[in-house]
Amino acid sequence: MVAVAVFERAQAEGLSGTLEELEREVVDCRRCPRLVEWRERVARERRAAYAGEEYWGRPLPGFGDPGAAVYVLGLAPAAHGGNRTGRIFTGDRSGDFLFAALHRTGFANQPESVHRDDGLRLTGAFIAAAVRCAPPANRPTSGERDNCLPYAAEELRLLGSVRVVVCLGGFAWDAAARLTGLRPRPRFGHGVEASTGDGRTLLGCYHPSQQNTFTGRLTPAMLEEVFERARALAGLGAAPRR
Repeated sequence: MVAVAVFERAQAEGLSGTLEELEREVVDCRRCPRLVEWRERVARERRAAYAGEEYWGRPLPGFGDPGAAVYVLGLAPAAHGGNRTGRIFTGDRSGDFLFAALHRTGFANQPESVHRDDGLRLTGAFIAAAVRCAPPANRPTSGERDNCLPYAAEELRLLGSVRVVVCLGGFAWDAAARLTGLRPRPRFGHGVEASTGDGRTLLGCYHPSQQNTFTGRLTPAMLEEVFERARALAGLGAAPRR
């Protein structure tokens, strides 16, 4: 079982016992009034480019392989990405960058993620966000983070084979450290590794935001190296050639 900090373990009590049940609980969540108001307003008003689409406008559960050895943790859904499509990192530029790397390193069956029924399948990986609703200005509060952390804790408990948590950005790194009760909390950095003491490893990675990818702070090769390292740490062996 994943080690969970005391306050998060208490909050997680009563959560469901299967991924399917947990998904329903996540989707129905209305714990954070600011996030509920924002996600629903964005879904009503919509961006002009997507005016003809029906937005998801609800929290996003994680998705992927129930037997995953690698858990990929992001920050939060994009207002016109996951909040529109209903799947994390789906329908936005960050997702384009991420899934191309996951495909090249053997975790995804295709290099893009456009909508939740596009045939994407993950093998050996499960993807989730520290905060499950799209936040204004992409900046969730610490309280909103703490409201969401029990969902990630329960996912990790149910995903009993997870050995590596890839943290996309400092916010996810901090959330994962809180989830695992890691003390002292190591400083985030790209490629930094930290053992949780229960056989799992946190692996830091710059977030595939446009700010990072457009400036070259995070390149495709850097992201692929992180996932190749995650495969090695998880004992998955070399990725199949793409």
